[in-house]
Amino acid sequence: MRRPSRLLVLTALVLVLLVAIGTWLGQRREAPANRGASAIPVRVVAVAQQDVPRYLSAIGSVLSLHSVEVRPQVEGVLTQVLVKEGQWVRQGDLLATLDDRAIRANLDQARAQLGQTQAQLQVGNVNLKRYQLLSTDDGVSKQTLDQQQALVNQLQATIKGNQAAIDNAAVQLSYTQIRSPVTGRVGIRNVDPGNLVRTSDTQSLFSVTQIDPIAVAFALPQQQLPVLQGLLKSPTPAEVETYLDADGERSLLARGHLTLIDNQVSATTGTVRVKAEFDNKDGRLWPGQLVSVRLRTAVDESALVVPPPVVQRGLDGHFVYRLEGDKVTAVPVKLVYQDSTLNVIAGVKAGDRLVLDGQSRLKPGSTVEVVPDAAAPAEVADSRSQP
Repeated sequence: MRRPSRLLVLTALVLVLLVAIGTWLGQRREAPANRGASAIPVRVVAVAQQDVPRYLSAIGSVLSLHSVEVRPQVEGVLTQVLVKEGQWVRQGDLLATLDDRAIRANLDQARAQLGQTQAQLQVGNVNLKRYQLLSTDDGVSKQTLDQQQALVNQLQATIKGNQAAIDNAAVQLSYTQIRSPVTGRVGIRNVDPGNLVRTSDTQSLFSVTQIDPIAVAFALPQQQLPVLQGLLKSPTPAEVETYLDADGERSLLARGHLTLIDNQVSATTGTVRVKAEFDNKDGRLWPGQLVSVRLRTAVDESALVVPPPVVQRGLDGHFVYRLEGDKVTAVPVKLVYQDSTLNVIAGVKAGDRLVLDGQSRLKPGSTVEVVPDAAAPAEVADSRSQP
């Protein structure tokens, strides 16, 4: 009876020992798993160093530097329109003609009157010389001499009036040939040949609008006035870019330069209007078009750049989470400049790895796990090529 009892005791001890060993080994296996489960997954990005242009943005309106509504300067029938709608013309090109027969007749009449008066003046001068010779011997009275002198003066004045009438008729005749006052593009025709046109007509024949070069006007806050004045005084023209927003995409239309600040600030909006000029040989800018405008005001050289989600805002200001080993540290930073694609900051070094995504679960000293596919330093877009 004693042997079986002793065997049972030994068996029980062995089982207890095995259970204890199994429990210990299980705890050792769970410890790394628990530590791994407590690490917070994050994405990181390296601080880049690059030159960053600074911009002011606005909505602008495209304006022609010269736009002319072509109207008749004399009354007459429109006989010809020598250009087509949408045609490009140069300054001085003949655009249209009016019936000029009545004006030519007036011009011929004025020239005839001039010839008649010149003939009368010739006779008057001959008589005046004769009277002057006779007056030396009292062959003619002084009254007769004075009357002849007055007649000559009168005829000379009449000749000037005749010449003025000729010049006026010649000007009127020139108005029957309508020439382009500017180099540009012809608009839609409003009047067809054969119609009687008058100077009092409210509707023009058509318009001629200069397309190249062209201008864009836009408004900026009055607080930017010192910056704008400095840009105009700079020997290097300030660069201005225009963009077209369509279908959720933004495409660059043209690059130009700042040319003008308006002479007053709007009292109602607190803004000042400025104008930029653009070469427009390809016609991508069109008068009346609304475009997005960016004015480059400065360039931060060798700036520390990160994507906007990296920078967090706390009670004491802006900060970032910097990766140090497998833990993060909250580092206060100064936000120097920001736009939609990047932030320029101070307080970190180039190459520092900062948390890009997952900050909501972090606190200083948190253990993190870098997501493998985002562990490599991400490249920040250059704002000089991005709108």
